[in-house]
Parts: sequence; structure tokens; C-alpha cells
Amino acid sequence: MTKVLTDARSIRIKGRSFLALVLSPDLPLDDWLVRLDDLASRSAGFFLDRPVVLDVTGLAIDKVQLKELFEQLAERNVRIMGIEGARPSMLGPGMPPAMKGGKPAADIEVKERETVSDEAETASDAPGQAEFPQVRAVAQSLIINEPVRSGQSIIFPEGDVTIVGSVASGAEVIAGGSIHIYGALRGRAMAGSIGNSASRIFCRKLEAELVAIDGIYKMIEDMSPSVVGQPVQLWLDGDSIMASTII
Repeated sequence: MTKVLTDARSIRIKGRSFLALVLSPDLPLDDWLVRLDDLASRSAGFFLDRPVVLDVTGLAIDKVQLKELFEQLAERNVRIMGIEGARPSMLGPGMPPAMKGGKPAADIEVKERETVSDEAETASDAPGQAEFPQVRAVAQSLIINEPVRSGQSIIFPEGDVTIVGSVASGAEVIAGGSIHIYGALRGRAMAGSIGNSASRIFCRKLEAELVAIDGIYKMIEDMSPSVVGQPVQLWLDGDSIMASTII
């Protein structure tokens, strides 16, 4: 007797990719937390309702220190969804799960097979006739033909983002590649979000709350007055964000 393995009580489980911020602490942790508090105070809502992965790869801490760090982040409303680079012995009950191999993923479309005759099925099993999943090409750029309003987030890890308009205070643009803003940048812009240090940020008027390239960030008050309010390009030079006006 054949037993049916799917019924009304079945649970559907799917895989899905989401974009998360990655925090990579350094020692001493107390100093790092002070810098984190500074970032949060100068860019309100930066960690609000945002999933975060804690990367402790190569960090010389033990299980007790890791648990204390997790608790201190929780007190700051930083939601840790997973820990990367931790030894299995460092994790325990109540800690986020271990994660590894995080990377952006393209959608995969599997062509649904139609009902065919026995003869056709036999033919499809012949060498060279097998059906393979169709991979959808990943777009390399995203164009937004309107301003980005306060509270909105534009997230595009696959490539460049172009905004035909301004980015309001409280809004953010996150791109895997470069960011082009044909208007004022008053919110947050984070380019190279998946590890592209060659990414750049361009805008017609720089008034940003925060800019970041490949995880290195800079606040508007830390920039030279000569570039604030000007058409600017920003790029990464080592661990420093550089800025120059655009003629």
C-alpha cells in the first residue's frame, strides 16, 4: 500500500535570500562599541528593523566575551540574526545560529514540466535531451525615476543604482555597485555593499547623513566644508573615503 506523503497538514519550507548588514567588531570591544554608539547617534534609525550578521572571524575572544557582546548589541536594539566566523564551541543556547557563505543570489526559474505521453517521456530521457533549470539573467543596474522620500529604502545588491531626483533625509540607497544621484543626497548612501571597493557615489548636491563604500562609512560633519553642498564624487582609497567636486 502506497502512503500519501503530502496532506493538508504539510509544512512548506522554502529557501530565500535577504540583504543583511554585517558588523565586524575589532578589539578592544569597548572602544568599538563607543564608535558604534557614535554612528547610531549621528544617523538615527540606522539599525532600526534591520537584520544584522555579526562577523567575528579572526577575533580573539572567547565564548563568554561573545555572549557579552551579543547582549550589549541587544541592549542597543541591534538585532543579530546570525554569527559568522565563530567556533562551534563559542555558540550556545540563546545565541544566534552560525552562518557562513553569505552572498547575493540570483533567482532561478525551473521550467514546469508538462504532462507528456510515455513515448515522449522516453525520448526526453535520451542523452542530450534532459531539461535543466533556466537561470534568469541578473540585471546590472536599477534606475529610479523619482525622488526617494524619507523612510524609503532602495536596496539593489546586484549592481549600480541611479536616482533621477533627490534622496531625502531619513531615506537610504544601498547598492552592490556605484550610486548615481541626479539631485541632492540628504539621506544615506551605501555603495559596494557586497564587497566592491571600486564602487563610487556621485551626487549633484552633497548633504548626506551618511555615506559608505565597501563598509567604510563617513558622516557629513566629518567632511571638508569645501565639498558640502557641492556636486561631488566619493571613492575609497584604502580605508578612507575620499571626496572631490565634479566640474
